[in-house]
Amino acid sequence: MNAKQNEDFEKLRQELRRGTVVLAVLSQLDREQYGYSLISSLNEKGFEIGQDTLYPLLRRLEGQSLLDSQWRVEDPRPRRYYILNDAGREMLALLSTEWRQQEEVMRRLLNENE
Repeated sequence: MNAKQNEDFEKLRQELRRGTVVLAVLSQLDREQYGYSLISSLNEKGFEIGQDTLYPLLRRLEGQSLLDSQWRVEDPRPRRYYILNDAGREMLALLSTEWRQQEEVMRRLLNENE
C-alpha cells in the first residue's frame, strides 16, 4: 500500500469506527466506571479510544439522559463515575439488536464478493 492509499484507508477506518464508539462505550457501563478505567477496559478488549473521544461522548450521553454520574473523592483526586441508567440500558438493548442485524447484512454483502 502506498502512502496515499494508507492515508485514505486510515480516514475510512476512522469513519467506520466512529459508528461503533457509542455502542462500545455503552456496553461497558453496566457497572460504574470512571473515564480512565473505561479507556483501559476498552483498550484491553481491542477497542482503542482516547480521552479526546471518550470524555465528550460521556458528556453527550449523560446529556441525552442515558447515563448517570457522580463525583467521588476516594483516591487523592476526585473522579467522576458513570453508569447506565434505565434509559441507557434500553438504548443499549436497541442498539445491540440493530448492530446484530447490520452485522448479518454486512456479512451477506461481503460474502457476495468472495
